Amino acid sequence: MDSQPPAAAEEALMNNMENGGRGEPKGLVNKEPWNGRSAHNVSSSILRKKSDPALVSKIRFKMLRQLLANLQEVVLGTKLAILFPAIPLAVVADFHNFGRPWIFTLSLLGLAPLAERVSFLTEQIAYYTGPTVGGLLNATCGNATELIIALFALHENKIHVVKYSLLGSILSNLLLVLGTSLLCGGLANLKKEQRYDRKQADVNSLLLLLGLLCHLLPLMFKYAAGVDNFTDRYTLQLSRASSIVMLIAYIAYIFFQLKTHREIFESQEDDEEEEKAVIGFWSAFAWLVGMTIIIAVLSEYVVGTIEAASDSWGISVSFISIILLPIVGNAAEHAGSIIFAFKNKLDISLGVALGSATQISMFVVPLSVIVAWIMGIRMDLDFSLLETGCLAFTIIITAFTLQDGTSHYMKGVVLFLCYLVIGACFFVDNIPMNETNSKLGVKLSSGA
Repeated sequence: MDSQPPAAAEEALMNNMENGGRGEPKGLVNKEPWNGRSAHNVSSSILRKKSDPALVSKIRFKMLRQLLANLQEVVLGTKLAILFPAIPLAVVADFHNFGRPWIFTLSLLGLAPLAERVSFLTEQIAYYTGPTVGGLLNATCGNATELIIALFALHENKIHVVKYSLLGSILSNLLLVLGTSLLCGGLANLKKEQRYDRKQADVNSLLLLLGLLCHLLPLMFKYAAGVDNFTDRYTLQLSRASSIVMLIAYIAYIFFQLKTHREIFESQEDDEEEEKAVIGFWSAFAWLVGMTIIIAVLSEYVVGTIEAASDSWGISVSFISIILLPIVGNAAEHAGSIIFAFKNKLDISLGVALGSATQISMFVVPLSVIVAWIMGIRMDLDFSLLETGCLAFTIIITAFTLQDGTSHYMKGVVLFLCYLVIGACFFVDNIPMNETNSKLGVKLSSGA
């Protein structure tokens, strides 16, 4: 084994990595290469590290060699690997009943590398399943962390945490990620004209406006009809019907993205070398299942300790959910978006920010309403006046910013400052959820 040439050793290693050293079934190998990588995948890949197969190729035992090769690619193949120790520390802290704010902090830090690794594993599976199935995987797992946190919050009937966290993900992508990308890209390319394809931005802006309409209608309905039991019931029914419409629109968007107009959404990397699969299909699938289970455990910790962290730090739950959760949970793709903006590749940066915001708004939010409906929980699309107003101005400002197909750093400055103002608003918002609803009800009743 040690006398093999480096190329042969690497080839043998790649074969052993397939399905626990047994080789991949030929039927799973996709004949069509996975060339249409989404902006989300490309952005996350900027934080990955290339591994050296020669480090494990000299190990004589096949199973041990395959296991170490997988660990090298999956666990150590990211620049965020330094945060992985936070995962066992969070479990130990919960087992020994440490301070709940510590459990919340460690769980939040542990989610950051896991979100990036899920993106990596879905991309690895896509090499074998082809662009259509790979695109569906990206569309489903692209914001798996937010979806799992929302499901656990629903399970504990913390509807306000669900709404806050999903709203925060949309605001973070449209203002923080896009704003810092345009700012940094503009400053790094002062003497170059930064241009991007408006077609993708237009499609995402239309979907975001549709989602905004579905959020505004329940709120305006309450203002028009007043607050009583019948109004709450009709608002809930309207929200559920609107959620079904939003999911239908998202399915149409996926078909538009993967079939009829795929070229609009494919990232173009002419100067990058072609990527290839580094682990086998079943290995990637097993790691994806394992990572999802770990995300579920940490998400349960986050949901269960968020109020304790809020009380201990003296910060409102709304600020933690809307500002802190999205920043830490999506740090990998956020950093990748900024780096590509530095390289004057704004199409990738826009694809990350707008694509994630669209997925949260048109898929995760309505899916949460439908799941709550199945669970017998009364969750609607009324995010209350302050939150819906912030969402509306965010989408409108972003749409105006992207209307001409060119960029400069001043656009990034405006978006980033908008995010700071909204963050300051929720930082001083320490009103409990029940008081907020009661005050809103008093205003509605007096207005009616």
